[in-house]
Amino acid sequence: MNKSLLLKQYFLTKYGRSFTSQEKLLAFHDTKMKKHIKFVLKHSKFYKELYQDELNHHNWKSLPIITKSDMMDSFNELNTVGIKKEKAFQLAFDAEETRDFSPRIGNVSIGLSSGTSGNRGLFLVSSREEAMWAGTVLAKMLPSSIFREHKVAFFLRANSNLYESTESGKISFHYFDLLDSFPNHIERLNQLKPSIIIAPPSMLRMIATWKDKMIISISPEKIISVAEVLEDLDKTYIEHIFQQTLHQVYQATEGFLAATCAFGILHMNEDLIAVQKEYINKELGIFVPIISDFTRKTQPIIRYRLNDILIERKTACPCGSHFLALERIDGRSDDLFYGKNLLTNEETCLFPDFIRKSIMISSNQILEYKVIQREFNLVEIKLKVESDEEVVKDLVLTELQKLWKHYQLVIPQFHFTPYDIVTSDKKLKRIENMMKVKSNDSFI
Repeated sequence: MNKSLLLKQYFLTKYGRSFTSQEKLLAFHDTKMKKHIKFVLKHSKFYKELYQDELNHHNWKSLPIITKSDMMDSFNELNTVGIKKEKAFQLAFDAEETRDFSPRIGNVSIGLSSGTSGNRGLFLVSSREEAMWAGTVLAKMLPSSIFREHKVAFFLRANSNLYESTESGKISFHYFDLLDSFPNHIERLNQLKPSIIIAPPSMLRMIATWKDKMIISISPEKIISVAEVLEDLDKTYIEHIFQQTLHQVYQATEGFLAATCAFGILHMNEDLIAVQKEYINKELGIFVPIISDFTRKTQPIIRYRLNDILIERKTACPCGSHFLALERIDGRSDDLFYGKNLLTNEETCLFPDFIRKSIMISSNQILEYKVIQREFNLVEIKLKVESDEEVVKDLVLTELQKLWKHYQLVIPQFHFTPYDIVTSDKKLKRIENMMKVKSNDSFI
């Protein structure tokens, strides 16, 4: 690990950049992207061929859009270090099997995405990019100085050289494998007494339950949610138990995309990436992000359409940052719900946030839930409640029927099943579409 580069990036991120206006931020993006594209055109066969018909490469905002499928299909030609997809997958799968995530190809770390979109992805990060990533993450997420002692408990399905790179000086990194048993987690947490906990919200909720039941005795300075969509239900519970603001990191195969400010508001990391919005519903601020990362050279990400649905914040953040502020990460575009119009039979989408709000306003007795669309005419609901379950079921049913009626959709059969979700290494989706055939005809 290049410690000097890590520290340089830490101080640059924390103190060295100040964007006093949106215009200055956009000018910064323009300068960075033009320089980055010059490098990419020299070293990536994929982008060179993709852009060969573009008369003006400097107009980067209108260059062709790529997707995860494009990136994986052209993996060998896209990356700039000559790594073959088959070799990278083999190393990544071996690491998953042995739980040893330290091997590299040369100076490049290989990571495997969890594949919630049904298409597992690879990410490549050089040792230089690791140091820069670590410096940026520490600057944005540490509750105090990098020179203070911090013990970080990090719960994830898989470890990575990338995550280990945050270990620096007085900062100790402790990986908790989500495949490990709960008794082991409890014992290690009580011994470690971490000052920072980073975990998916489903795991954070479990840790909060252990604290509430006095099974563990820990008082972390900061808690950070990663990897899953953070639902208000879980956020409220975790914040109540730990008596502090729950922070978030939006990290994906495509990069370090967003982090919360001191006020707990999620901001896109526009000092690392340029974000363009492909609106689904502009009035509601719902969009799919198209990102360009001007810091990653090993696996360039330019005009890349993510499979996530984001909701922009309508009011300025009290922190004063000009970085794009988000109301929430709504979920994945493949977890939209679908209904058929009563009059036209046209297939229409319902956003996860609509489902979420209907559940939450129905009753304050709901502890946990999951809603699954099985077919156009079948929606499964799992509830964990504090009081009379039948009463709560009726309230939930009323609100969901009201939602479908509001948008003039054929009301499906709502089927209640026991809440049987167990915290595990699998990502928890509280709102999930499991239809075999989906449509993208129109959005509400």
